[in-house]
Amino acid sequence: MYKKTTLENGLKVITIPMESANSATVLILVGTGSKYETKDINGISHFLEHMFFKGTAKRPTTLDISETLDSIGGEYNAFTSKEVTGYWAKVDKKHIDTALDWISDIFLNSKFDAEEIEREKGVIIEEVNMYLDTPRAYVGELFEELLYGDIPAGWQVIGTKENIRSFDRDKILEYFKSHYSPANTIICVAGGIDEKDVTQKISKYFEKGHEAKANQKQKVKEFQEKPEVSIHHKKTDQTHFCLGVRTFDLFDERRYALALLAVILGGNMSSRLFIKVRERNGLAYSIHTSADSLTDTGYLVTQAGIDHKNLEKSVQLIMEEYKNLRDNVISEKELQKAKDYLKGTTSLSLDASDSQASFYGMQELLEKEILTPEQKFAKIDEISVNDIKKVAEEIFKSEKINLAVIGPIEESAKENLRKLLKL
Repeated sequence: MYKKTTLENGLKVITIPMESANSATVLILVGTGSKYETKDINGISHFLEHMFFKGTAKRPTTLDISETLDSIGGEYNAFTSKEVTGYWAKVDKKHIDTALDWISDIFLNSKFDAEEIEREKGVIIEEVNMYLDTPRAYVGELFEELLYGDIPAGWQVIGTKENIRSFDRDKILEYFKSHYSPANTIICVAGGIDEKDVTQKISKYFEKGHEAKANQKQKVKEFQEKPEVSIHHKKTDQTHFCLGVRTFDLFDERRYALALLAVILGGNMSSRLFIKVRERNGLAYSIHTSADSLTDTGYLVTQAGIDHKNLEKSVQLIMEEYKNLRDNVISEKELQKAKDYLKGTTSLSLDASDSQASFYGMQELLEKEILTPEQKFAKIDEISVNDIKKVAEEIFKSEKINLAVIGPIEESAKENLRKLLKL
């Protein structure tokens, strides 16, 4: 279903033809992000991502860049995370040549103009302010900060306002040259494509490139002796919180059982916590549990927004369900439902060319190994009810519990909340 080609300069190309697709997606992934930064340049990966949309010799202005794909109804964007920076364009398959020309131009020929860098500082600072005013998003950042502290894994991807103001063209170019090399980059093209034709065109567009030895990311050392609580006092209409535990990285086979456990807890509208917290107690409109795994970190977290007065009760109900999963074996029926849900949602998402590109590309970049959906489904099907209990016993321990809260909650509430985090 896919083909992987390595060009002479070390660039990896993955092509995924989709016979019935009307769209085509080009996705470029670079193995860098905030985990590869130092304290004084935290946020530079994200800042650099913004600068790829500010002009090239061929397309001198932001307007020239945006009009290229806007004029054909294409979709395009970029993202920066802890370990990956990505750039993508999704178009009608008949416009694949335009998408390839556009994305190669911004990726290889961006000017990183000094005036544009100064102007973009204001944009990104407003992006910081937007997150600070969005507690539903910001509480996740606080949860990771609580887990990992003052190391790259605990820093915000967007960086600090102080750092953002300090970036100049020299710093941007230095970071670009040390991380954006062919050997650290993967290009994925999925959809209604001619595999051979696309690969040849990528080879032509990306034949050049420089060697670079990127900084290695700081290794995360997981260490926790007792439950931890972080409170960010803010006047809000709801109290938002993340309650979760340290788990496994991407290379741990237990992550498949963990994914199923997350579904059982709070992955959908028939999950245990959705029924318990929302339907039976009416405490939250939104409650969700997810599992996140990267190359050296992992966690399971439940997030919800509730009335301020219901924080302790909500935490207590979630802790009860964590303990229940740890102490009791689930039914075969509940496990099968979770398996079918996880496989079904994956299959539905892979109808889209952009999801296909991400599915294969992210595996290659982070894990250096690609499993097809069928191979992943086989691993999911192997999980037993005892596997779920073993994982629950491993992760649901008092010394692994963390609670991050945003709302008009006083710091004095911390000890009472900590008392609830006992398993």
